[in-house]
Amino acid sequence: MDATPVSPLRRRLLLPVCTMLFLCLYMFYSCSGSCAPLSSSPGPLSQLLLRPQPRAPAEEGGSSISTFYNGSGSKKLPQAIIIGVKKGGTRALLEFLRVHPDIRAVGAEPHFFDRNYDKGLDWYRELMPRTLEGQITMEKTPSYFVTKEAPARVSAMSRDAKLIVVVRDPVTRVISDYTQTLSKRPDIPTFESLTFKNRTTGLIDTSWSAIQIGIYAKHLENWLQYFPMSQILFVSGERLITDPAGELGRVQDFLGLKRIITDKHFYFNKTKGFPCLKKAEGSSKPHCLGKTKGRTHPNMNPEVVQRLREFYRPFNMKFYQMTGHDFGWD
Repeated sequence: MDATPVSPLRRRLLLPVCTMLFLCLYMFYSCSGSCAPLSSSPGPLSQLLLRPQPRAPAEEGGSSISTFYNGSGSKKLPQAIIIGVKKGGTRALLEFLRVHPDIRAVGAEPHFFDRNYDKGLDWYRELMPRTLEGQITMEKTPSYFVTKEAPARVSAMSRDAKLIVVVRDPVTRVISDYTQTLSKRPDIPTFESLTFKNRTTGLIDTSWSAIQIGIYAKHLENWLQYFPMSQILFVSGERLITDPAGELGRVQDFLGLKRIITDKHFYFNKTKGFPCLKKAEGSSKPHCLGKTKGRTHPNMNPEVVQRLREFYRPFNMKFYQMTGHDFGWD
């Protein structure tokens, strides 16, 4: 029996009906995941449509849009480093600077340019906090200032790096250094025996590292072979105690930052004998440096102290000439 021929009218209606049917089926499957109740499982098509797409990792120095989506910026090598000196006030300076919104700093000392240089710059960079555009990455390792190889290594990383040195009366500094060591090793020799090669002649033992650190002029000469004086700022450890806002103002100017850290950020802790922050970074509570800071120094023989002052005087005078600043240690 022959099939009944399709009339021209039916043929004209067939195409739009099939098209509408296809669209309905497509909408049904597309909506099955996103339009269904939350408890139902999405269909295979919606699974494909709703699957999150991988995001390309942010590149160093990427756009502000990619930085926004990544939420925390990128890791950069430091543009500024507190390079010294031990027991000069470097920890206090770092904690004070971290209050500034445009400074991001490593808390622990990386010791990259003295102990870990063989690990490479990528290792060093990974230690740094993430920064946004316009923020400064910083670290502090006080032993850099007295490490012979450090200036060349820092220069190889960045000839534009800004260097900060916190200096303190060398005599007070060496006593503080000894006090710290004594707290960890009570069995060490006496301060007097470590200070002199020969007590009778009064000859100072310059092989003792604690004595060496305070010969600032000698170490500065090493740094000036690689960096101009304009890239080095010397902060007074004494004024960091008596006028922290004033010294922090100088540091902020040196770093090219707005003076945000001011007198309102500090209060003087009479028990510890040095200034503390009213509000630390990321906290609404007052913050003072730990109990390892501001230790009471043991009583020293006045004759030993006087001999140390005589020893350091010519080096201090040279240091004043080199920096163009009299720190008043004599």
